[in-house]
Amino acid sequence: MTDATMTAAPSRSLWQDAWIRLKKNRAALASLVVLVVLGLAGAFGPMISPHPYGAIYQQYVRVPPSLEAYPRADEIEPAVTDLIRRARVDATETEVSGDTVTVQIASDQPIDERVIRYFQRSDQFFNPELELAGDGLSGTLTMGVERNYFLLGTDNLGRDMLSRILIGVRISLAIGLLASAMALVLGVAYGAISGYLGGRVDNVMMRIVDILYSLPFIFFVILLLVFFGRSLLIIFIAIGATEWLDMARIVRGQTLSLKRREFVQAAEALGATRAGILKRHIIPNALGPVIVFVTLLVPKAILAESLLSFLGLGVQDPMTSLGLLISEGAQNMRGASWQLIGPAAVLTVILFALNFLGDGLRDSLDPKER
Repeated sequence: MTDATMTAAPSRSLWQDAWIRLKKNRAALASLVVLVVLGLAGAFGPMISPHPYGAIYQQYVRVPPSLEAYPRADEIEPAVTDLIRRARVDATETEVSGDTVTVQIASDQPIDERVIRYFQRSDQFFNPELELAGDGLSGTLTMGVERNYFLLGTDNLGRDMLSRILIGVRISLAIGLLASAMALVLGVAYGAISGYLGGRVDNVMMRIVDILYSLPFIFFVILLLVFFGRSLLIIFIAIGATEWLDMARIVRGQTLSLKRREFVQAAEALGATRAGILKRHIIPNALGPVIVFVTLLVPKAILAESLLSFLGLGVQDPMTSLGLLISEGAQNMRGASWQLIGPAAVLTVILFALNFLGDGLRDSLDPKER
């Protein structure tokens, strides 16, 4: 008879236990997947998009979304006729065969071969070739049809909305994440130091926070833009420099409760320095509520950037953001509603996903749920 050996199950850390509970929350997990997909689309989408986000297609101004390639079959001959009229020649016969257009042209005066420049500059045709007759008064013009897909339509300047939404996702998420990271660093450091030192130092530091709370956000941003000019760096600094105040108060409250715990008092009794206690004991144990708040701070930063862009104080052309796209779409929502629906839908999905993820993290990091 052999003795059965009993092995204890390995213990799980708080983060491992939180991840297991988070995976059971379908809404939070789906939101995480959506955010990852949108992040990858914003990072790599503009690189693989068939149209650069700043490219202007003059022949496709405010065209509606379509799965069919432009120009459509019934638009080719009118486009050829318009270019022929600009070239000041006459078209006697036009034949469209697939992606090839053949035009018989004639004129009362000798035809200049440079008339093909009108077709070279067009977004609808490519590789035009002109073969003149012996008298120079007639000839055959052959060109290919340039097929362009605008799945989400174009804006007032003829720029692809899909490419601009992708670059807008990149800029909005980048500003949201960078501003939140800045607020995270400043708020955690400031709140932890204030709460741990306590006394007069804590009182003075919190009164400074109250004073900064009283400053209007828009006024602070305008001052930065006037002194330093408009740039993405200034925008994320302006947002991050105001959003850290809430973070500082949250971390201070957590620090006030943690510094009275036994493990902190034991570290003090063993001669640990204040910096070491903050780094190894206070801040790591306060990260649970902080991480939850960051997921709520990112959409707040994105909305702040959208507000600035909507007011004309944020990102400037040809660069764009979701807020700027929504601002432009709101001005054209009656005649070109797709300019508003696309970026507004993407921004709504991002905000909902971040809020659902924040709720899931709050539940998974709650010690009472262990």
